[in-house]
Amino acid sequence: MNPAQALRRPARILVPLLAATLALTACSSTGSPADTSDAAAEGGWSYTDDTGKTVTLDAAPERIASYADYAIGLLSYDISPVAIFGRVDVASDFRFDDYDISDAAIVGNSYGEVDLEALAEAAPDLIVTGIYPTDREGTLDLEGPLYGLADAEQQAQLEKIAPIVAIEIGGDGLEVVESMNSLAEALGASDEAVATAKEAFDAASADLQAASEETGLEVTQLYADADGIYVVKPEDEPETQLYGQFGVDFTNLNPDGDYYWDIYSWENVGQMMTGDVLLTNIEGFQQEDLAAQPTFADSPALKAGQVHTWQSAALDYASQAAHMEELAEILRSSVKVS
Repeated sequence: MNPAQALRRPARILVPLLAATLALTACSSTGSPADTSDAAAEGGWSYTDDTGKTVTLDAAPERIASYADYAIGLLSYDISPVAIFGRVDVASDFRFDDYDISDAAIVGNSYGEVDLEALAEAAPDLIVTGIYPTDREGTLDLEGPLYGLADAEQQAQLEKIAPIVAIEIGGDGLEVVESMNSLAEALGASDEAVATAKEAFDAASADLQAASEETGLEVTQLYADADGIYVVKPEDEPETQLYGQFGVDFTNLNPDGDYYWDIYSWENVGQMMTGDVLLTNIEGFQQEDLAAQPTFADSPALKAGQVHTWQSAALDYASQAAHMEELAEILRSSVKVS
């Protein structure tokens, strides 16, 4: 699979939200505060995810398997998954550095890879992953596989092990964060933990806004490979949309163009060399690779050395707070070159 295609799974790259409304009632979480489902009435657990699917269990799930991005969000609220699968090697994914995952079974280290036997052995009560819209209007493909899964057949095999819930990763970044919070709360995250993380998030967002205003720099977030450069459309990717709300000026040369990416071959990359700072996706070309491309060697940001390897953070308060702090530091250490 082409990395750019994988980044868009299940029909777009890294990416509004039918945010489910959750409530904890007698150890149950439901899609609406007014829910009176049989499960809730009997003290079970019910959760309606962002696809509209309701999962009902006899008791609140304690053993959670999760795709890496959402596992990090759960860990930030002291919920430790029993199994984790990701799109890169989980053991070397620096986003887990602050968490102890030694007791978690690592059941997948590349996109679409899930060791079903290892997952079954971990005996999860619930599996958490995501779903990305297929277009700017937020259309969800409910027939195709969820994010991180190879195909519908593999998804069906996972569902034989445990029910799956999905977080929609589209457009409005704050809505995605709130959906992550809602799921975490439904799985036992404390109000105190969420409130503490929210304080850090608010402080970091204020500082990022200050750094954006102080520097006035343009940031280009991209993925590059042998075929060319893919520039993220900031209103389509939740993280860039969120940071744009806090004043970050992302390169956006064709806001009404194709969904999610502006794509430039190496022959026409000169058109997008407007950014002062380049954030290069960790899975693609980095500074040396970009410098080796004759048509890109004159990029002002590249020549200034203002190129930073970038991996989108998990969409929870704590992860986003740390990521915004990092971006604020990058902005303050950079100068205007374009």
